[in-house]
Amino acid sequence: MIEDREAGWLGPFRRPIVMALALVAVLWALHILRIVHILPYSPADWGLYPRRSFGLHGILTAPLAHSDWKHLISNSVPLLAMVIILRAFFKRIAWQSLIMIYLLTGVAVWLFARSVFHVGASGVVYGLVSFVFWSGVFRRSIKSIVLSLIVIVVYTPMFAGVLPNQEGISWESHLLGGIVGILVAWWFKRDLEPEEMETPIEEDKKSRFLEPDTFSMTRSERAHQKWITDQEAGRRDTP
Repeated sequence: MIEDREAGWLGPFRRPIVMALALVAVLWALHILRIVHILPYSPADWGLYPRRSFGLHGILTAPLAHSDWKHLISNSVPLLAMVIILRAFFKRIAWQSLIMIYLLTGVAVWLFARSVFHVGASGVVYGLVSFVFWSGVFRRSIKSIVLSLIVIVVYTPMFAGVLPNQEGISWESHLLGGIVGILVAWWFKRDLEPEEMETPIEEDKKSRFLEPDTFSMTRSERAHQKWITDQEAGRRDTP
């Protein structure tokens, strides 16, 4: 019954889409509440300021704050897509990897970025893109490799975002988020999904064309091995 309901509405992508929409809805709700002054805060209030104690809270709050509508929309679309991919194809580690990328990116920005306020979810987005791509490299499963190729095709223009000295852009968040994504992909490389696990193929001895040791032994070595086997068999048969 449950499978029928899931098949009737977006199938296995139902929960990933709901999860992604919920996360993006939180960003939009916070931004709207700020615009209408119900939740009065400036992006700097929630921003991350590197290497200062007053900027530590930004590790948690900076990805939730955006400077304007353009900034919010530019992060919402790729975040929506990447969370859907994460939840749909990495079910076992979706939440763990998302939380690790979120927190570790913030910590890395606090440690190494320029001394300015950093806001926005773009660091998390770059972390997720990097995670999906490098998971294909580390896991070497067909599914992960295909996802990596999709990421390369769709998100190639984002690579320019890691270049330094871009005015008004936290390129450090992009670069550090990408590095964190690599580390998280490596950390979870052995946590394979069921469809990624190789099932052993049963060997059909009747369908063999050549014996397994055909190329591992010379003809004389095989003859000698056969002679030894025959001798042992003869001794066993002797009363």
